[in-house]
Amino acid sequence: MFVSINCDFSNDDHEKQISDLLLQYGFKRIMPRFFESTAISKEGLDRVKKDIDRHTDYYDTIRIYQYPLESTLVISYLKEKKWKKLKILAK
Repeated sequence: MFVSINCDFSNDDHEKQISDLLLQYGFKRIMPRFFESTAISKEGLDRVKKDIDRHTDYYDTIRIYQYPLESTLVISYLKEKKWKKLKILAK
């Protein structure tokens, strides 16, 4: 599964914590605040989301793009401390 994570942090401490966390999970930094992985499993991504949730606050925004997941593009995003999900069917 291909996973891309785009981050918008409210402060530098959160940026450092999440960046270090994503690198520990095997993500590669593509650009500042933008990470990718082709080797993470769905279970591993669930753990990443929980860990991200612990290190963010109301003002941080995180977007996670997953493809393919059940033949769909899935965009999960954390905004105002709530995870939401958007599924786009790939044909």
